[in-house]
Amino acid sequence: MNEQTIETTEEKVEEVVEEAKSASVNKASKLSPRMIHEVIRVDGEEELRRPFKSLFWSGVAAGILISFSIVGKAVFETYLPDMPWRHLVDNLGYSFGFLLVILGRMQLFTENTIMTVLPVASKPSRVMFARLGRLWGLVLGANLIGCFIAALTITYGSVLPPELLPAFDDISRKAMSLPAAEGFARGIPAGILIAALVWMLPQAGGSIFWVITLFTWLIGVCGFTHIVAGSVEMAYMIVSGQMNIFSAVGTFFIPVLFGNVVGGTLIFTFLAKAQVSEEIPHQETGPA
Repeated sequence: MNEQTIETTEEKVEEVVEEAKSASVNKASKLSPRMIHEVIRVDGEEELRRPFKSLFWSGVAAGILISFSIVGKAVFETYLPDMPWRHLVDNLGYSFGFLLVILGRMQLFTENTIMTVLPVASKPSRVMFARLGRLWGLVLGANLIGCFIAALTITYGSVLPPELLPAFDDISRKAMSLPAAEGFARGIPAGILIAALVWMLPQAGGSIFWVITLFTWLIGVCGFTHIVAGSVEMAYMIVSGQMNIFSAVGTFFIPVLFGNVVGGTLIFTFLAKAQVSEEIPHQETGPA
């Protein structure tokens, strides 16, 4: 084969690749609810099969990085004037940690309330439920470890400028002052919004930054409770000696955890599954 023939062949291959890319972009921009369901379900199946170490370290990293949501909010509260509009602006800082975690493809428990539930709902079996329980427990535990590492570092590591600490402390105390019933109730819309965010990501394209920012800003500005971001505040209150662990678990952790699961799994995932159930070919149940 001469050089001219090789060049012609390469050009044709490049043309085919470019056409395929264009077709993929066009198709992705018009994803139907059924296709979004399938994209998330396939991603969820991959997550359920990931090895222990990968899930654990990804979850720890997510727990550490989500602390930047509280740090970001503290920065705005510290340096912005105390005006009526400040609450709308300082909660933009709440989006910082979520941007780091979601764009970094790290394991956040609340994302898994829809992503890993869809494959189990599509093919329920003891094996699938066991995989789901393993992933939920592992990721939530790893997130908590990361949150406590972040809280210990902020409290004793002198990593933040001293002028930010009063705002960080104030944000944490306010978050932990909610009654258990209110924490549960506010956890439900937070779970719904995170699940909706995951649902939109497959077709967000170049708008993914703004989708994450706006929806997590809404969680912050409305005072909804998020189990992982809130666990940074909980951990800070515990390690700084302002709250005992039993009170933290009873009044914050358990109610908010159940609220997020109800919103993300029982409400949003059920609705997402119901709207496409007649469009998805029947799948036989059984071990995966």
